[in-house]
Amino acid sequence: MTWILGLNAFHGDSAACLVHDGRLVAAAEEERFRRIKHWAGFPSEAIAWCLRDAGISLAEVDHLALNQDSKANLGRKLAYTVTKRPDLRFVLDRIRNKRERAGVAEHLAEEFPGQSFRGQVHGIEHHYCHLSSAFHVSPFDEAVVVSVDGFGDFASAAWGVGRGTDIKVDDKVYFPHSLGIFYQALTQYLGFPHYGDEYKVMGLAPYGEPGRMDEMRQIVRLQPDGSFKLDLKYFRHATEKVEYEWEGGSPSVGKLYTAALGDLLGPPRGKDEPLTQVHKDLARSVQAMYEEAFFHLLNALHQRHNLDRLCIAGGCGMNSVANGKVTLRSPFKEIYVQSAAGDAGGAIGAAYAVWHELGGARGPVMDHAYLGPAATNVQIEELLAARAADIEAAGCTVERIDDEAELCKRTAQAIAD
Repeated sequence: MTWILGLNAFHGDSAACLVHDGRLVAAAEEERFRRIKHWAGFPSEAIAWCLRDAGISLAEVDHLALNQDSKANLGRKLAYTVTKRPDLRFVLDRIRNKRERAGVAEHLAEEFPGQSFRGQVHGIEHHYCHLSSAFHVSPFDEAVVVSVDGFGDFASAAWGVGRGTDIKVDDKVYFPHSLGIFYQALTQYLGFPHYGDEYKVMGLAPYGEPGRMDEMRQIVRLQPDGSFKLDLKYFRHATEKVEYEWEGGSPSVGKLYTAALGDLLGPPRGKDEPLTQVHKDLARSVQAMYEEAFFHLLNALHQRHNLDRLCIAGGCGMNSVANGKVTLRSPFKEIYVQSAAGDAGGAIGAAYAVWHELGGARGPVMDHAYLGPAATNVQIEELLAARAADIEAAGCTVERIDDEAELCKRTAQAIAD
């Protein structure tokens, strides 16, 4: 019997999960307990809940899998530091983050006194965790696997092929080029400053027209191999220290774009300024540019591997508008997207990467995400009593459904109706 604790820690969307003999038995995001969106730091409450739900103690955990490996892509990191000579504060900040993440065992000892962790700690490369989180719990024995996000372990994207329990990574896009940073920077530019605000731009896009594509293609340059590069004059992160806050609360990110972006697109929108058609058209153009780059990559991968199944993860994997067009704008016929495509799901990928590294067989398909804490009958009754007037006024009926598959079926039917 093998227990693996998977973690996304010291980053936004902090989370934990437990895998027992290849079966995902519990998973939770720290924000659900802290009540702070995208909570960053060490997921102590999520860990505690997973252990309670499984009925085990920390001492019974055999392996801890962290979705970060400071040694990954080390040659790339050193070469960049030597050739580009970034701001010294940029380098010192990365060293501080590395030391903090290396101390996960110390954090466990501090947060769980009396529950000695005796297992082995594994650092798993960030994008491999994303790929694992999508492929290893998918219904596919063979598929192209793709991860696209901001950055993790000095890379912003990775892709390859999964077969059985193995994932072979073909290639990556390395710092400072990133579709996630492109989308985040333009999200800030459009007046949405908070971490995770990209969904607002995706939601705003349908109200506009893609009339700024010439400018978008100056910012993002598609490459013949299916990859992409940024024109770095529009971004600060390549050479300057951008302020990031990842510890003990809501994540925050400093301004990512330079004054050159204003020269190209006009003045940025303030967060309290009204949304005009100019902003809506820009949002549509940002979304269209992301899709253009995304499908450029997917089409190249299908041509290279001639496989019809695709697995997607990474923060950009939450761009549901693009995901919904995969079978329309690429030759892929079947698609599996990890429900927790962002960094929270990296905890799942890290755990499964270790499980298969140990020689474990494929586990059950992750066909739902109902793995966290459920509301008790008492909590439900208290909520219904407090909102009884609103429920009656809306003409709603309330029914508790404990079977996850039935809940999914009824929800889908309600949306269709």
